[in-house]
Amino acid sequence: MVGDMIWLGFALFAGLVAYVLVGYPVLLALAARGGRPHQKQDCEPTVSVIIPAYNGEGFLASKLRSVLSLDYPKDKLDILVVSDGSTDRTDELAREFAAEGVKLLRVMRGGKPAALNASIPTVSGEILLLTDVRQHLEANSLRLLVRSFADPAVGVVSGELVIGNARGGEEAEIGAYWRFETWMRDRLSLIDSMFGATGPFYALRKSLAVTIPPDMLLDDVYLPLSAYFKGYRLVMEKEAKAYDIATSRETEFRRKVRTLAGNFQILMAYPALLGPGNRMWWHFVSYKLGRLLLPWALLGLLICSSLLPHPWRWPVCAIQLGGYGLAAIDGWIPAGAKLKKLSSPARTFVVMMIAAVLALKVFFVPPRSLWKVTSASTPGSG
Repeated sequence: MVGDMIWLGFALFAGLVAYVLVGYPVLLALAARGGRPHQKQDCEPTVSVIIPAYNGEGFLASKLRSVLSLDYPKDKLDILVVSDGSTDRTDELAREFAAEGVKLLRVMRGGKPAALNASIPTVSGEILLLTDVRQHLEANSLRLLVRSFADPAVGVVSGELVIGNARGGEEAEIGAYWRFETWMRDRLSLIDSMFGATGPFYALRKSLAVTIPPDMLLDDVYLPLSAYFKGYRLVMEKEAKAYDIATSRETEFRRKVRTLAGNFQILMAYPALLGPGNRMWWHFVSYKLGRLLLPWALLGLLICSSLLPHPWRWPVCAIQLGGYGLAAIDGWIPAGAKLKKLSSPARTFVVMMIAAVLALKVFFVPPRSLWKVTSASTPGSG
């Protein structure tokens, strides 16, 4: 009886790991083939560009030049920089662009949600373009984004964030990981909706904007999901591009902890995600909830493996421990070595699993303590 229970546990944990990592992406790709593309048509609604910035002097001038170069009627575009209590030259740089129509709103340091809450009521555009201070926008990106709002069922449109590779190595792995995430989001968009938006570059109907809780870690999920539960679609426009530089694995680790911690907040803010009120319930459980459960499934798999009878125990454990060991020694493997092609992805995966565990800190520490200012390799990055 005990042996049967061990094998059952092993099978359940192995099945969950395989489903989240391989099974669901395959099923998602198949489901997307029968998706329903949204309507697109050239249109020119009024747009308010909001750029929250905290100590963004290294990026702001380049960002504003990027926004001012957008191929969009200037009389239908207004630009607002929201300085979140910046202590550097952010405010001064924003004022230097005043003659070109850039406005500055300075607020007390309160985090991005507070900055958005303060700024959204002050703008008048039919569409809000929310974009961070670092990313460079392609000239036609806004025009491509707003085409999707010709479909009355669309409430939020995300552009594609293209992650470049500044130095190779681990940054290339982060870029590859983001490309996979973008692929997943695009497939969800084809079916119906993503579960959020691409934070550094997305647009939403101003009429759908709601107040964001000040300690919310994922404003780019909270705002779009409000529109989603009102019946609107959250879609991706892959042709509308913003460009970024891959950050280090350490920076990505901190960002991933914050993102996964934010998912716990989102579950508490929108419990309907787990019930019949979510028209994409299966996708949410498989994608978002599955990611949160994955490290615990891996732990359960290892424990069950260690209890398997001879001769299964050691080979099965060796495979798992070998993968973790490969991840552990990745830092000592030379960049050009063939083994690096296995160790680097293994390390990236293990780091993400550790981040999922540490995300539980959101229940024990002030959420804002998980916010860290992201450093990038060059100006214009994110």
